[in-house]
Amino acid sequence: MKILVLGLGPCGLGAMRQAAHYLNNISLMGLDRSTSAGGLASSFVDHQGFTWDIGGHVQFSHYKYFDDAMISFLGEDGWLHHERESWVWIRDRFIPYPFQNNIHRLPEDDLNKCLQGLLEITKSPLPKPANFQEWIHATFGPGLADVFMEPYNFKVWAHSPELMNSVWVGERVSVTDLGRVLKNLVYKTDDVSWGPNNTFQFPKRGGTGAIWKACTNQLPQDKLRLGSKVVHIDLKKKICTTDDGSTYQYDHLISTIPLRELIKITGQTQLMPLAEKGLLYSASNIIGLGLQGKPKDELAKKCWMYFPEDNCPFYRVTVFSNYSPYNVPDISKHWSLMCEVSESSHKPVDHATLMESVIQGALNTGLIASRDEIISTWSYHAPYGYPTPSLHRDEALAEIIPFFEQFNVYSRGRFGMWKYEVSNQDHSFMQGVEIVERLLNGRPEITAFDANHANSQKHPWPFERWQN
Repeated sequence: MKILVLGLGPCGLGAMRQAAHYLNNISLMGLDRSTSAGGLASSFVDHQGFTWDIGGHVQFSHYKYFDDAMISFLGEDGWLHHERESWVWIRDRFIPYPFQNNIHRLPEDDLNKCLQGLLEITKSPLPKPANFQEWIHATFGPGLADVFMEPYNFKVWAHSPELMNSVWVGERVSVTDLGRVLKNLVYKTDDVSWGPNNTFQFPKRGGTGAIWKACTNQLPQDKLRLGSKVVHIDLKKKICTTDDGSTYQYDHLISTIPLRELIKITGQTQLMPLAEKGLLYSASNIIGLGLQGKPKDELAKKCWMYFPEDNCPFYRVTVFSNYSPYNVPDISKHWSLMCEVSESSHKPVDHATLMESVIQGALNTGLIASRDEIISTWSYHAPYGYPTPSLHRDEALAEIIPFFEQFNVYSRGRFGMWKYEVSNQDHSFMQGVEIVERLLNGRPEITAFDANHANSQKHPWPFERWQN
């Protein structure tokens, strides 16, 4: 059997790693257009020696297989472990996340508006929501929707919540517990414990990309072709052609490139209307600010912060030097902020002024006190940043994914499967592992097709469903 893997981010590398166990029985090759593997989980070092990721990656896991793989890549001592401190900057103050459980910190007018909305939905529950915006109102009430949820979600998704479905929410959004809200209000206490990533690990050195470099180094190097951009796939002849004219015959193709791009390079133009309607996405702009000195005390232990207001272009900022002291040249002299700005046709970005607007936003929000603190700037544009869970996503996937599978092409990963709810590093890596096990051993995939189950527990290896 000839297996070809297209794209060597976490999903493609997961497929390559698992397939490498079967090299006595199969032919294997992995291609990536970049000269290094890692995809959106790559890291970079700027001219001043600051390390940057493509966004605020943190690592937590739903799978024993993934945990074991991470140790095999970096070793037990290659990781730093953190307790999450995530906050919302709003109304000139920090409020712990989840925001709705800590509204006692809001100014009185906003607090009253949020409480009134919560009481309204408690007395008169709204009907089943038809989209994410209706879900926000049904779950949080009009006050919280207006103060935080609607402005923040437009800022992060670069699409109106009414264009999105709500089936993806699951563990991604904390819902409101009115009892906890009132208890925190009465006792003036903070609730900061919610979430699957309330603790996480991060590589000691090299950023997130160090994980995937180590993974790549453990693979048979003769099975990798980096710097090979696929420009055409003949579905009937099962041949991939790259930009240098090389061709690769396959029996099964595991594609982790964006599904919209797969449609283009296979010439399946009849699928584009479905993709344009259902496969919405946003681009990510990452701005790194390398800073001299030390962060103010208020930022000393914070991991990341959300910014819903319009006094800054970014929706999230990570104190990246807090993830590892080796993310900066000298932790005794430097620290760093990594800012994320979303972009889409619904929310355009002026790239000529983006750096300046981010710096001004950092000043406006008190993240930095002076431009003189900045000694390095770095930027990265990811054309595909987040797959948007649009209203018509699932109906598009229900037609497009089976279409390609009839030609033995299996689209998986963050933008291959287009499911935000299973697009973290652990999810993507395991989608690659699972499709190999399906092709070679007939085992059913879980992560790509049953997000709720994938996120419901820590899965053993082999998977519990494979024991039946």
